[in-house]
Amino acid sequence: MQAEEAVQAQEFDRWLGDPREPLIMGVLNVTPDSFSDGGRYARADAAVAHAREMMAAGAAIIDIGGESTRPGSQRIDAAEQKRRILPVIQALRGAPCVISVDTTLAEVAEAALAAGAYIVNDISAGRDDPAMLALVARLGVPVILMHMQGTPQTMQQAPFYQDVVREVGEFLRQRLAAAQAAGVAAERVMLDPGIGFGKTLAHNLTLLRDLRTLAEIGRPLVLGTSRKSFIGQITGEIDPAQRLMGTAASVAWCVAHGAAIVRVHDVGPMAQVVRVIRAIQRGA
Repeated sequence: MQAEEAVQAQEFDRWLGDPREPLIMGVLNVTPDSFSDGGRYARADAAVAHAREMMAAGAAIIDIGGESTRPGSQRIDAAEQKRRILPVIQALRGAPCVISVDTTLAEVAEAALAAGAYIVNDISAGRDDPAMLALVARLGVPVILMHMQGTPQTMQQAPFYQDVVREVGEFLRQRLAAAQAAGVAAERVMLDPGIGFGKTLAHNLTLLRDLRTLAEIGRPLVLGTSRKSFIGQITGEIDPAQRLMGTAASVAWCVAHGAAIVRVHDVGPMAQVVRVIRAIQRGA
């Protein structure tokens, strides 16, 4: 780990021990088929430039993924994921932010961590690849475990819950326990309720209303509402890139109700939202 990376990792670890100030995670999809940006950053040079723009706008974390997880998307093998993301991660070594790798495959995560990433963001919560939690434990890096009903290919095919808050909460507790059983320290784990991943509009809204219940699990919550289809359902906005105001409303709600990290595409405007909400909460 380079000196600059070590400093960023240490700063993030201090925050993880006492996450009182919400952080902005900028989304960087190095894919040709992202739901939100249509492959604008599939080329490494474009991706690196966009990452630097997001850092300058206030992103403390850049989340880099080489596989689209939009509804109906197809799996991308480890070799292709690495081909897409490793040049970007390597080019960002020493940048003033923490790099997160968005993958469910241990092989991809290990290569990304060796290239300069520090956080593993696994939307399968360690279920897709049995080697993932063992890797995270061995390397001692932070991990984000997310709830998803089904897979990206099937998750929006009539998702059903008896009690979505209770069931998502139980799942997250179980995956936290699984991570600990694999040797991951609980203090290294963040949890994501998976807004939009195997949920209807009503499920998403219920989870957002009851964020405080999920926060009671005791680990930092990561929320990704940015540009998602539930916002389009509410606002009538078909184009994900035009869902800025709906995203801002959801980000404000998340920060006001316990989110530790908000995962967003439009970093500059959302950084302003976070600053205003925090000023209201602090009274200054």
